[in-house]
Amino acid sequence: MSFFSQPQIKGSRPIPVAPTAIRKEIVRSTSSAKKPPFLARSRPASVISQAKRRGQRVAESRTRDTVQKQSRKRTKSEHTPLLSDSDSQISDTATDPPRKKAKAVNDGPALEKRQLRSKPAFSEDDIGSFPMVHATEVATIDKPAEYRLAFPQELEQHTVQLQYPSASQQETFELVDPLRSDDFKPLDDIKETLGVIVDHYLPSADAAAFKDDSHGLLRRLKRARDKKDGPAYVSLIGDWNSAITKSRLNGSIADVLDETTRLNLTLIERILTQTYARTVSPRVSSLRHYENGTDNVYGELLPKFVSEIFRKTQLGPNHIFIDLGSGVGNAVLQAALEVGCESWGCEIMENACVLADLQQQEFKARCRLWGLAVGDINLQRGDFLENQTINRILPKADVILVNNQAFTPELNDHLTSKFLDLKEGCKVVSLKSFVPKGHKITSRNLNAACNVLDVVKEKYFSASVSWTDGHGDYYISKKDSSKLRAFSTRDDAK
Repeated sequence: MSFFSQPQIKGSRPIPVAPTAIRKEIVRSTSSAKKPPFLARSRPASVISQAKRRGQRVAESRTRDTVQKQSRKRTKSEHTPLLSDSDSQISDTATDPPRKKAKAVNDGPALEKRQLRSKPAFSEDDIGSFPMVHATEVATIDKPAEYRLAFPQELEQHTVQLQYPSASQQETFELVDPLRSDDFKPLDDIKETLGVIVDHYLPSADAAAFKDDSHGLLRRLKRARDKKDGPAYVSLIGDWNSAITKSRLNGSIADVLDETTRLNLTLIERILTQTYARTVSPRVSSLRHYENGTDNVYGELLPKFVSEIFRKTQLGPNHIFIDLGSGVGNAVLQAALEVGCESWGCEIMENACVLADLQQQEFKARCRLWGLAVGDINLQRGDFLENQTINRILPKADVILVNNQAFTPELNDHLTSKFLDLKEGCKVVSLKSFVPKGHKITSRNLNAACNVLDVVKEKYFSASVSWTDGHGDYYISKKDSSKLRAFSTRDDAK
């Protein structure tokens, strides 16, 4: 589950617009609480009576006994594969009227103090080569059926070296244009990369000089490209490299990063887009090899939606994030980059796992180029119900993401039972609710695993997921056993 525009597109894609506001609808397991359950705090253990604790142990024991008797075999469903643009593939959102796109939201609440700048990447000792996928490995004139030279003039060489904000190596770009509009565009990648660096790495006065409409370097670079003036374009890239190196050496870039408390979504998307375009896009066709009618169906959550999830769940740098069914690792990488937390993913589809490993390696190189420190990344292969490492980390998790849009009811039930082992206050984000609508705790359903979850229903807006441009619902479930304890205590007292 992930973050890019439709995965069949092979190059950098336009960044979708993110929402300004999300409407809430509260789904409660009982009607006794006055506050939304997502905001409510569990009562401290010191005020829970011995009877309540005994009641909770009995209830959860009954639930686990019930679950252990169930078959864990995954069965087929009639869900439609999610690797598509068609709105008609999701029945609960396709018939809804179109919604206006929300305005982009780039700034959220300040996170806990975090070191954004990678000090080793700004050390002169970092100069040297390291493994990465250069743009010229994706787009080159050596692929004449796909690319042509961008400048008709005779140049000594049709490549340029681009300097990033850190002291790390430069990236090699070949000056070519794609023959197909949806293929990777190296000159667009350069333009967007320079714009992001100017906006987020330079002091305001320096940034204004670069963006000056008459004589700014960005304007002159665009003019050279529009006029097909290859020599001028190459010369301006050299000017950029000198200027950005000077800003690094005089400490102005480090000062800006050290004063930054939260990465802007535009910067996050630029790094993730570069990573994806160099690893997943050239091999995206392999993601179509899914098993239709099973749980193994591929679909991605896009970056603005994932960022909204991080804000809603208040994911912080000292937290643990887990993506169950992590696909090519998009959300896992985004959590490590945007929040700086320990980030885990588990995926069962082999093709997606191969691409996730490629992304992880390239992502680390990209962050080194951009001079950013990120959280630890851990990608696991296999069934997340059976993976022992995931089972060990799950009770420590603070936020869990599950794109269960196409999961069978049996798999969702097994997942709900897994949530009994979560710590109090852990939040589970899903596209289908793990608590049935209108559910209330009764003596007859005391063993139901969903009794320990309080759920808030949220709305995501257009351009949030890969399988439809429409809007839809998602759910934030918080582990809160207080209501089950209270009911069990009353039930035992009768």
